Amino acid sequence: MDFLDLVTSRQSDRAYDKNRPVEEEKLERILEAARLAPSACNAQPWKFVVVNDPALSVKVGKASAGLGMNKFAKDAPVHILIVEESMNVTSLLGSKIKDKYFPLVDIGIAASHICLAAEAEGLGSCILGWFDEREIKELVGIPQKKRLLLDITIGYSLKPKKPKVRKPKEKVISYNKY
Repeated sequence: MDFLDLVTSRQSDRAYDKNRPVEEEKLERILEAARLAPSACNAQPWKFVVVNDPALSVKVGKASAGLGMNKFAKDAPVHILIVEESMNVTSLLGSKIKDKYFPLVDIGIAASHICLAAEAEGLGSCILGWFDEREIKELVGIPQKKRLLLDITIGYSLKPKKPKVRKPKEKVISYNKY
C-alpha cells in the first residue's frame, strides 16, 4: 500500500470484534514498528506493555471507560500501554537547554508508528489518553512512580472507513514564512 493511502485510510476505530483475536505475527510486526520509532538522542524513553490476555484486556478496557468515555475499549482484544521511561543524558540535557520535554514527543511518534503499522496489518486502532491510570497500573504491575501515558487499542474494526475531515491545506501549511 502506498504510504499516503495508508495515512488516508487510518482512523480512530471505536468498535472492535471482541471475538476475533489479533494474530501473534501481526502484533509482533506492530511492536517492531514501535520499537524502531525514532526518538531524541535515541533515548527510546518508553516501555510497551502489551495486554492480549482476553480477561485482562476486558479489565484494562473497563479502566479506560470512565465518565462515559471509551466504552468501546473493553471490546478491544489488545491494549498497548505506553509507559514513560527515563531519557538518556543527552536527551535530558537537550530537554533542559531547549525547554522541550522530548519524551512526550518521542512517545507520540511511537504511538503513530503503532497505529500506522496496525492499519497496514488490516487492524483498527485508537489512541486513548483518558483512563484510570492507577487502576491500569495495578492490573498490569506498572510501578506507581511510572507514568502511563497512552493506551492504544488494537483489533478488527466493526465499522466502515469514513472520509477524513481536515482543514484545508491553506490553513495548515505555509512556505518560507508563517
